[in-house]
Amino acid sequence: MTHESVVYILKNLDKDPLKASKFLTWVTEKNVFEASSSSFCLLLQILAKNVAMREFWFTVNKMKEYGLVIDEESYTSMVGHFKRLKMVGDITALTRFYNMMVRSGVVDCKVKEVVEVVQRLDWGCEVEKRLMEMGICVSEVFVVRVLMGLRRSPLKAFEVFKWFVKGCGFEHRIGTYNVMVRVLGRYNSIDEFWWLLKKMKGVGYDLDIDTYIKISKRFQKNKMLEDAVRLYEHMMDGPYKPLAKECSVLLRAIAAGNTPDLDLVFRVVDKFEAAGHILEKTGYDLIHRSLTRVGRFNEAEKIMETMRNTGCEPDNITYGQLIYGLCKARRLEDACKVLDAMVGNECFPDLKTWTTLIQGHCAAGEVDRALFYFSKMMEENCEADADLLDVLVNGFLNQNRIDGAYTLLIELVNRAPLRPWQATYRNLIQHLLGERKLEEALNLLHLMRKSNCPPYPEPFLQYISKFGTVDDALKFLKALSSKEYPTISAYQHVFQRLFEEGRHSEARDLLYKCPLHIRKHQAVCSLFGSV
Repeated sequence: MTHESVVYILKNLDKDPLKASKFLTWVTEKNVFEASSSSFCLLLQILAKNVAMREFWFTVNKMKEYGLVIDEESYTSMVGHFKRLKMVGDITALTRFYNMMVRSGVVDCKVKEVVEVVQRLDWGCEVEKRLMEMGICVSEVFVVRVLMGLRRSPLKAFEVFKWFVKGCGFEHRIGTYNVMVRVLGRYNSIDEFWWLLKKMKGVGYDLDIDTYIKISKRFQKNKMLEDAVRLYEHMMDGPYKPLAKECSVLLRAIAAGNTPDLDLVFRVVDKFEAAGHILEKTGYDLIHRSLTRVGRFNEAEKIMETMRNTGCEPDNITYGQLIYGLCKARRLEDACKVLDAMVGNECFPDLKTWTTLIQGHCAAGEVDRALFYFSKMMEENCEADADLLDVLVNGFLNQNRIDGAYTLLIELVNRAPLRPWQATYRNLIQHLLGERKLEEALNLLHLMRKSNCPPYPEPFLQYISKFGTVDDALKFLKALSSKEYPTISAYQHVFQRLFEEGRHSEARDLLYKCPLHIRKHQAVCSLFGSV
């Protein structure tokens, strides 16, 4: 069995950790596959993700027997997973094993020496000379660790990769090729990436599926969508085709932009269908989303018709995307008609659908119309959430209707178990204080405290230090805490800001109205003494 086929089978067994473990044990013990660090690291990640800890530690010990190492990327991923599950003992044991395996010994010293020389100097004859003088004993494990050590400098790593062949007579195999491809799969080394992928194909090696998934995710994260699609096409033309879900993952990344590239969308779909796959509803929805976002509504309607013909009835997701696209194109009346079409097809709008329609009206400055549909939503017994409240509040504030935003928030919080976002509170407080509406802003501060939101003192400090009275400062301090008195630091901040504005007499008047333990506190006395 080849490395690529073993990795492909393991990846397909990632939901069945026991079978994955038995499979890799069988192929290595029967000598039909030479044990490799990358295949065992992949198994470890599968076992860790599924919390199959007995098999996990069995595999770790097997790696020790075979002289294999856990790479840094796998180690970091597994420790992160264990941290989320609060598996402190397993983190400690894995870290101890990793340090013993990777960060000690003569080999490790040589790796560090090579990495240090290559990173410090520009590549050239001097670097090659120094490497030759080191008397390096090259092995696959050594090459992998050097390349991973240079992953932040992909072009230098590539030079070392080529030098191992020229200077040491080392013959790269599938493991080192895959590591080099992973290192090169970045924006500043993309030409070298494609060159090496072509070279791999020429010597009879295929990219393994685990490497493909990691590079594809990086391309998608960094908005290198053209390269992500090209890599998908490369894999779909080979023997180790990505799973069907990878098509949806890639389509979702393309469709996420404000103006999705439809050429990329249909290139992915064409490759997917050419491999004999049939699109499911998720795939159709992602094509539909891309079309609606760029205003191709006639084609979007044809996709919906195709969905129906294949037994995939449009739902709230499908209709919601259409509403979003129409609102984005400022075709608000058409967006509203979609609601009637939904009900006619016995698909009733949910909260997300209503939110999309209301947000579209707010973005177009049609706040009163947005309120009409908000009322209609409430009549349908669909309760608002923090997301929708934030949409409406921002809609009011964008039209400078601050009183309306304040009234709406108070009414919704009082009538329903709704907890606004902290960002909603903060935004509204800033606008209220900008209009010198301190009482309303303080009321919101009380509500924040009741809903366990962290207090937001900064705009109050700014307002009180410039315009506020002593009574305003006392009201603010009282609103900060549910206890009788706020912390000493709260008083210090108010005094300090008053001093900075040159309002020394107001600071002294406030001090006289403070409780005795505040007036006599050393930090406060020191503050007034310095002034």
